Amino acid sequence: MKIKGVIFDFNGTLFWDTKIHNKAWDIFLEKHDLKLSDEEKNEIIHGKNNKDILTAIFPYKLSKNDIGIFGKEKEKIYRDLCLQTNMQLAPGAVDLFNYLKGRNIPFVIATAAEIENVNFYFDHLDLGSFFKRSEVIFNDGGMKSKPDPQIFLKAMEVMGLSGKETLVFEDSISGIKAAGNAGAAKIIIVNSNNADYGDWNYQQIKDFAQVDKSLFD
Repeated sequence: MKIKGVIFDFNGTLFWDTKIHNKAWDIFLEKHDLKLSDEEKNEIIHGKNNKDILTAIFPYKLSKNDIGIFGKEKEKIYRDLCLQTNMQLAPGAVDLFNYLKGRNIPFVIATAAEIENVNFYFDHLDLGSFFKRSEVIFNDGGMKSKPDPQIFLKAMEVMGLSGKETLVFEDSISGIKAAGNAGAAKIIIVNSNNADYGDWNYQQIKDFAQVDKSLFD
């Protein structure tokens, strides 16, 4: 199998921020007298867009305006928490980017994050050295949540490749399912949070240096 293009999920995959997101949601939920268990967070939050998350966690119907306000509130909490940490990309990620660039292998980011967070990542993680902001696939308000394959199909379209030519890196259960639904030739799980992926027979890594370069030969 020769891989001709690579799609990176971002949160929990290239940027190991799952605990920060969980903390931000905890602060947001407490403010609004809501509560989710860790299991419920895995099911309802990780890999999903804010519209679907907020619709699921509030006990009453939200308007489009409510969703916009609440989403911005939660993401502001999240970004403030990020700035209190030493923000950096996942181990081995930059070396893999440089390898792919050297081989002229296209690679893109496909993330459930909204544009404010995408801009934040470009500002604080030097993503512009490796990615075109205009080619990042993000939640533009109309993107379907994973496990729907839409986000990965769009990423494949940007690269001009089919699923059978593409490798996807993911960390969330919904994202793994979405990559499978998109027909990805190979899926590698980035286990950034010591999660249990026992139901999946995919390679797991904790450092991008573990990626077998023969995949691209």
